Amino acid sequence: MKALLTYLAPVIALFVLGSGSVYAEPYRCHALLKNSPEGVKITTLMMSPDKEVNSPYCKVTGVMAQRIGSDGKFYSIRFELRLPNNWQGRFAYQFNGGVDGDVKPALGKVTGLANSEYAINQGFAVVSSNGGHDAQANPEAGLAGPAVFGHDPEARRDYGYAAVQKLNPIARYLTESYYESPIKYSYGLGQSNGGRMAMVAATRFPYMFDGLLVGYPGFNLPRAALQHAWDIQALHRVNDDISQSLTKRDLKIFAKRILDQCDALDGISDDMVFAADACQKVFEPKSLVCKSKFDRDCLSLNKVAALIRMHTGPHNSQNQALYTDWAYDTGINSNNWRMWKVESMISDWSNKPISVVMGAASLAHIFTTPYTNVAGNIYSLENYLLKFDFDTDAPKIYATNSQFKESAMTTMTTPEAAKPELTAFRQHGGKMIIFHGNSDPVFSVKDTTRWYDFLDFMLAGRAHEFVRLYRVPGMPHGQGGPSADQFDMLQPLISWVEKKQAPQSIVAATRAKNPEITARMAGMTRPLCPYPSYAKYNKGDFLKASSFQCVVAK
Repeated sequence: MKALLTYLAPVIALFVLGSGSVYAEPYRCHALLKNSPEGVKITTLMMSPDKEVNSPYCKVTGVMAQRIGSDGKFYSIRFELRLPNNWQGRFAYQFNGGVDGDVKPALGKVTGLANSEYAINQGFAVVSSNGGHDAQANPEAGLAGPAVFGHDPEARRDYGYAAVQKLNPIARYLTESYYESPIKYSYGLGQSNGGRMAMVAATRFPYMFDGLLVGYPGFNLPRAALQHAWDIQALHRVNDDISQSLTKRDLKIFAKRILDQCDALDGISDDMVFAADACQKVFEPKSLVCKSKFDRDCLSLNKVAALIRMHTGPHNSQNQALYTDWAYDTGINSNNWRMWKVESMISDWSNKPISVVMGAASLAHIFTTPYTNVAGNIYSLENYLLKFDFDTDAPKIYATNSQFKESAMTTMTTPEAAKPELTAFRQHGGKMIIFHGNSDPVFSVKDTTRWYDFLDFMLAGRAHEFVRLYRVPGMPHGQGGPSADQFDMLQPLISWVEKKQAPQSIVAATRAKNPEITARMAGMTRPLCPYPSYAKYNKGDFLKASSFQCVVAK
């Protein structure tokens, strides 16, 4: 009898307390199993609040679109959907970064947000997926294993955009079935590769999302990957061991010279360069070249030449730009910049930078056609980048063949990358907020500002009506660097979508736990201004954002 009552307790609670009661949630979570669409296998589990989620939630784990690829490997879309008790009628698709391949926790976690500000803690149901492939499926490929899915055309397409197209309606159906109520507002959130996916969604799926939060997007992903080969070749000219090509002291000196020439351009010296555009015009890296062997705070000619070459971006022998140039900024001295470009702390990689491992593997296996089956050891990956030919190999990002009917550029990038208009997304009422660190070593902030400039030109100066772009001085690829990297971009997007309140400046703060801020940056807040404006000191306490105003450079 006791066992029977235990079994019936959730059912009794459902009828006595009503379907909206918190006590009904375990039953409702279990009952969702009966609503699984055909071809979709799910499991459910009611979860208690934890250190990241402040409300009980139903955790749905699922798998769909199972198939055998043209390469003979097994593929599927695995996903996680979290359905919180404090639902506010909001749904978020969490686009993940890197080369995907695993299911990140569906939290709606975006750079700059505190735990309490994650989407799931603001009343969102959140879905996350593996992008259509398993990063652990090819252990025989060594360090290149996570990128080998690029040998299968459909897996490339799923990674590029199709996994979202397939999963989104399933996740929405499960969400609405669980809450027995329609979704009021739909959002897409992502950074890095996830930011790329958000921008792709705005053109490929313009009616799918009401709001898109885009962090440091790699929307020209294959073109940006060319930078990895460009950097390694430039650094190899300095030292055969690229980890010794630029020392930490070298980059510290370089960053200090940027501050010396640019810090005060925004009206105050505070160890951050907000007048970024003016800085690019006045900063002269050649002034860092040592004039004699007795000079101290300077760099050798070949090191300065390498840094200038890296910031110029990849070109072919006809001097045609293949990607874009890069901003000179203080975050060049950050651990993140160094880890991507020069040297990591990962012993299994022989301390080679991320560009040699993830960068080379992605360029060889995913972003070029035909793919190059580069072995997954450090020597082969680095050698691939060193021998990469910008005349004959770079065009492969645009190539197709009998196996791959779409080029990597077509698959990975927004269809309107060169001439963006976002007509359908705009007419649908969609809103987009983009943020990008000026010191990003992976995707150039200049590529993002150039995209916005093109959009604004195509729309005769009206881009700001539905897109806002915020630059973050000193911030590399994610939080870190000498930057004010604690900020909430999600709440302004919610207010814009749901209350028609367009965002203006957004206050950012330095983090006490960030070891890369200087002593005088502690406790500092700054306004992040919508591009093309920047924060200029007006008057008052230099630590407070209220002492600054957003101005447009003349």
